[in-house]
Formats: sequence, structure tokens, C-alpha cells
Amino acid sequence: MIRMADTDSTPLDDAARAGWLYYIAGMTQDQIATELGISRQRAQRLVSRAMSEGLIHVRLNHRIGACMDLEQALRDKYQLTRCRVAPSLGPGVDSAKGIAAAAAEELERFLRMTDPLVIAFGTGRALRAMAERFMPSDASHHRIVSLLGNIAPDGSATLYDVISRIAEKLDATYYPMPVPVISDTPQEREFFMHLRPIKAVFELARKADVTFVGVGQMGDDAPLAVDGFVSREVLEELQAQGAAGEIGSWVYDGQGRYLDSPRNALVGGVRVEPGQTKPVIGVAAGKNKVKALRGALAGRIINGLVTDEATAQILLS
Repeated sequence: MIRMADTDSTPLDDAARAGWLYYIAGMTQDQIATELGISRQRAQRLVSRAMSEGLIHVRLNHRIGACMDLEQALRDKYQLTRCRVAPSLGPGVDSAKGIAAAAAEELERFLRMTDPLVIAFGTGRALRAMAERFMPSDASHHRIVSLLGNIAPDGSATLYDVISRIAEKLDATYYPMPVPVISDTPQEREFFMHLRPIKAVFELARKADVTFVGVGQMGDDAPLAVDGFVSREVLEELQAQGAAGEIGSWVYDGQGRYLDSPRNALVGGVRVEPGQTKPVIGVAAGKNKVKALRGALAGRIINGLVTDEATAQILLS
């Protein structure tokens, strides 16, 4: 029997050990309690902590038939090149976490390719969750590039920038775009975009072989407003213009047409142009994302999708 008191293990060490015994070794919580010399209640708490802290990642290695049917229906309806549908986790669960494993598997598929690729990334909660879930591999021959700036209005780095995390796990060369997500004036944006290093990153992102983007809604819970990139007044103006969603902070309407708006003229980054033949994969799920997803799909801003069952069913209705 392993006695935790006899070791110098930390609380996270204990949680990792309990998580491994439960998810990998297949022990029950009673067995884990006996093995570690602790109470069943403490074993239960440690197993729960192993999952909540991200110490254990569980993947479903069997494609559920219902999900596969939804994937095919979405491909047919929206002429998608790639589609993954993950099982829904039910109400009260963060949709971004629910699709993270499926998105990570899609990313890993490209990382395994032997030819060097330029892989571009947007930002957002779903992509951040994907970055935490994918398994590192020998991908040093690929280049990782950001689609947009990484500086928030207060000068801090944006919370949901993902390329540094991905590049760290891959030990790959990466190219951030160190400019404000939203400039104060068109002249300021123009100045940044003419700097030689920024121009180089901009061109690299524009010619990416594959692109992963988050899809932001433009309702009252719009990430652009919640994260401080637009004021409530500007959000209401965009909504009045028919804003349905945003990709890389570029706002578009229900038909996937980018708004002719002064606000769009301030975005520091590459606009994903509609109708691309290279993979542009949107990663998003949740009822509040449906309007934004429908617009992006209708306008062919994205030609690939990772989502969940519930969202897929609404998109097909």
C-alpha cells in the first residue's frame, strides 16, 4: 500500500496520482482510497481535482454514430471540407471545453503532416481550450503565426492569445503580431501595418496553409465587449448595422459580409477572406454562437467546423 504521509508529495502530486489510478488504471474510488491510505471522500476529491486542474485529459476514441451523421449533414448543407462534431455535455457545461478535444485532434492531424506548413490562429476561449488539450509532437518543421494583434486596450497581452502556448508545446517557430487588437485611429493602424516586422507577419498569416479561428457572437454577451475591445455604445451601433458575428475581431453580418464600418478599419490583423480553398476551420459551440456560425458558413468565411451535437442540430434545422 502507498502511504502519502511517507512522501514529500504536493497536493497536485496527490491529485495526479489519484487521477491516474482512476482514469488509466481503472480503479474504483474505494480501491484508490485503500491503495493510497486515505479516506474514500479524500480520494473522490483528489480525482475531481485531477480533472478540474487539467492534470488528466480524457478522450473519446470512438466516433459516435449520431455525431458522424451530423458531420455528414453539415458537410452537405454547407459544403464543408472538414467537420467534427463532439458529443454535447449538457446544460451548465462550458461548450468551449466540450469541443476542445475534438478541435485538438483536428489540429494534431495537420501537425502530423510531413510537409512544412504555415498554421495561422485566431484567438478566443475555444482556441485556448484547444491549445490546452492537444498532444505535443515533433512539429518543429511547421511555422505558427497569429492572425491578429495581441495587445489589449490597456496595453496588456490579450488573455486568449493562443500561439505562444501552442508553440511552447511544439517547440516550433512562431510569429506573434505585436500590435493593438484595435487601434485608436486608422492612421495609428496604418503606421503599425507598415512596420517591416509586422508586414512580414501579416503576409505570412495571409498565406497560411491552414487557419483555425474562434467565432465570436455579437449579442449583448459579445466577447469584444466583455473583454473591453468595444464599448457598449459601439456594440449597439454594430448591432444596428446587422452584426451577426466576428472572426479575428472583424465583424460581419448574417450573410457573412464584413461590415463597412469605421470599427472594422481599426482591426490590427489579417481579415479572413471568404471563399478560400485552403482549410479555414471555425471552432465554436453553444446556442449563443449559432447566429455567428450561420453567417460565417453562409458567407464561406469558414469552410471547416468543429462544434458539438446541440449546435450542429440547430445549424441543420
